[in-house]
Amino acid sequence: MQFSVKERDGPARIGELIVDRKRIVTPNILFVDTDRFKTPNYTDILIINNKRQKEKPTLQISNYFVYPKDIPKELHLLSIRDYKKDNEKYYVIPGNKNVIDDALKDNPASIFIVANALQLFQQPRKFTDFILELRAKIGYEKLIYFPSIGNPANFALLAYSGVDLFDSVSAILAARENTLLFSNGGYNTNELHELPCSCPSCSKSKDKPCNMSFQNILNHNYFAILDELKQVRNAIYQGNLRSLVETRVKTNPNLTAVFRYLDANHYDFLEKRTPITSKSKVIATTKESMFRPEIRRFQKRVINRFRKPESAKILLLLPCSAKKPYSFSKSHRLYREKLNNSGNPFIAHEVIVTSPMGLVPRELELIYPASSYDIPVIGVWDEDEKKMIRDLLVKYLDINKYELIIAHLPANIMQFIEDILENSYNTCIDNPTSKKSLDKLSSTLKKKVNLFDKIKSQKRLREDLQGFASYQFGRKTAEKLLKDCIIKGKYPYQKIMHNNTQLGMIIKERGLVSLTINGAERVAKSKEYWVEIYDDFTLKGSVFAPGVKDADKMIRVGDEVIVIKNNKLCAVGVAQMNGDEIKKSLHGEAVKVRHRI
Repeated sequence: MQFSVKERDGPARIGELIVDRKRIVTPNILFVDTDRFKTPNYTDILIINNKRQKEKPTLQISNYFVYPKDIPKELHLLSIRDYKKDNEKYYVIPGNKNVIDDALKDNPASIFIVANALQLFQQPRKFTDFILELRAKIGYEKLIYFPSIGNPANFALLAYSGVDLFDSVSAILAARENTLLFSNGGYNTNELHELPCSCPSCSKSKDKPCNMSFQNILNHNYFAILDELKQVRNAIYQGNLRSLVETRVKTNPNLTAVFRYLDANHYDFLEKRTPITSKSKVIATTKESMFRPEIRRFQKRVINRFRKPESAKILLLLPCSAKKPYSFSKSHRLYREKLNNSGNPFIAHEVIVTSPMGLVPRELELIYPASSYDIPVIGVWDEDEKKMIRDLLVKYLDINKYELIIAHLPANIMQFIEDILENSYNTCIDNPTSKKSLDKLSSTLKKKVNLFDKIKSQKRLREDLQGFASYQFGRKTAEKLLKDCIIKGKYPYQKIMHNNTQLGMIIKERGLVSLTINGAERVAKSKEYWVEIYDDFTLKGSVFAPGVKDADKMIRVGDEVIVIKNNKLCAVGVAQMNGDEIKKSLHGEAVKVRHRI
């Protein structure tokens, strides 16, 4: 048995499990196959209670298991006597985080089966603390099997929590209770007027819902769990599993409790496993969207890493736009036009006030998720949004000092931040893009920007790039990268140049600086965002995990990283794993190399 991770989206993974020399994609469902419950022909992998031969890959796990008391005996494929290893492949671990350390000592098992999963999952705090600690301690290349409870409503959340394998027990139990499973919960056939489904089983049924046979209900449930599993896997591939989770948990208070506890208490675990970039847009339509790890990371870096341009004396606060990045929207083109015509535009620093991002300095508008999010706009801010904006603005203004503030914000924003803006001028009369408001913005800018000495464009371009690079690499590394450099090129594809040598370039599609070998040499001096390979590793293409000796723990999937060997730079590329996974994994691509020496 062998397992390797192919795609990542938060703690969830698409993996490849080799069983009986056949490749199985995970997350996946182990279909129970017994004399009474025959599996459909479209399943990938079976779980059996004897040694009969099967054409499909099978897992036979005997003697070591716990089922809830209400599961009928015909589903008791497995029983438990103790928690010893079974042929060094599987290990049943009690759902108690206090036993994890002892259970994992000298334990070579590949699959960890959680005992008493149903009871554990009904306790949001205990489940979340246990499953995340188990995942953290067994590492990235072992699987977690959560038996008996996986269903269309909770697959997404369980996968997001790091679970890899489920089974079909819930589908069978629901069928025994005349219940049809769907992604928004279960429906008893006796309560349905018509079948809300067109799966092959339901389409063929001529009976009223209340007269459906056990086998038809079971067949529907099999289709339902497989359909949702595929939705979960597609979401992981597309990088938007979090959006699917936010939708699914609304169907059940217990799922919502698990999800909220996860966000509130395990940010570090989630953030470490959340890519720094994504091809998927953030659809922020729920309260939980405010607590996405990528959004919270952006907010923290704006406060902790980013600093305003040194020469900027005026803070210009602006509303967001529907189109992202903001600069390409009609409204922001109007604001930029007024600023550019002010006579001294580079003395002002634009910061966008928005939910759920908080504060987005203009320099960072290309960075995910600020570059790619969407929210419902009704002109009303709830109390959580107000508190988030106020808290971030207070922290930001405490660190970044301006001579004065021009707030071109509508009244529904000004009413909850005006008291914390010192020496400020409000230029929005009604709608920010109305003629009256734009005229007032223009006149105010012309008066205020000319109170200060003029700033040259190249000076501000470099300062803006330093803020951008500080967000990406940290301030120390950004200073080394930008030392004695100038910025060339048309926004957003700007190049970092030292004399005639290019050190890097902002790539709009990634929203990050991509380094050349010359730029990587500067970054290497800061000793951050590095991956060290073994002395005898010959680098021909990508860096694979077996060749890695060590890696910076700050690295996230999608980060720009340097590759070193014998304390010398040998390549630069993009991380395909986080730093912890790079260091601990024995399989998979660690760094996709762009340039090498």
